[in-house]
Amino acid sequence: MDLKLSAQKREKNEKMAADFLAAIVYGKGLENRSIKINRIEFEKIFLQAGETNLINLDIDGKVAKVLVKDMQKDPVKDFVTHVDFYEVNMKEKVTADVPLKFVGESKAVKELGGILIKEVHEIKVECLPGDLVDHLVVDITILETLDGIIKIGDIKLPKGMELLLDPETTIALIAEPKVQEEVAPEVTEEAKTDEAEKKEEKKTE
Repeated sequence: MDLKLSAQKREKNEKMAADFLAAIVYGKGLENRSIKINRIEFEKIFLQAGETNLINLDIDGKVAKVLVKDMQKDPVKDFVTHVDFYEVNMKEKVTADVPLKFVGESKAVKELGGILIKEVHEIKVECLPGDLVDHLVVDITILETLDGIIKIGDIKLPKGMELLLDPETTIALIAEPKVQEEVAPEVTEEAKTDEAEKKEEKKTE
C-alpha cells in the first residue's frame, strides 16, 4: 500500500489556518520536527493507513516513512487537532497494536443459539516496519460448541511478526443463550378480594 501525504514545516507559535492541522514528526535518534498538514488529505490517508500502515510523508520535498502514533481531538466537537508521526528505521523493529478482523460464521451461534463475545479487538506485536499489516484475521468458524474459545495464540501471525501478549489470553468465546424464566402473572388486590368472596359464597350455599 503506497500512501503519500504532503507536509510543510511549521514555525514556532504559528497560527493554523482552518484547513490545516499542526503535527510533529519524531523518531529514535532524530530531532523533533514541527509540521503542518492539510486536514482533509490527512483524514483520507488515515482511513486507509490507520496506525499500522506506513505513510510516505513528504516534508518540503524530503520523504520520511512514518506511522501515526497519536492524535489529539477536540473534546467537544471530536475533530482532530494535532497528529504525532513516528519516523521509522526500516531496519529496526517497531511495536504496534494491530486490529483484529473477525470473519466466518460460528456453528455455535447459528445452530445452538450461542452468543459471540469478542474480548479483544487488537493485539500488540513487534516486527520490522515493512512487515506490518493493517489487520489480522480471526476465523470464528472454529467455534462449534457452547464452550468454544479462541485465544491469542490461535492467530496465525505473518512471517517476521512476534506477539507481545500472553498467548493464553481469550480473544472470543461463546456464551450460552439466556433462558427466559416464566413469570407468574401478578395477582392484584382486587382479584384477591373477588377470589375470597367467591369462596365465601360457596361456603354458604
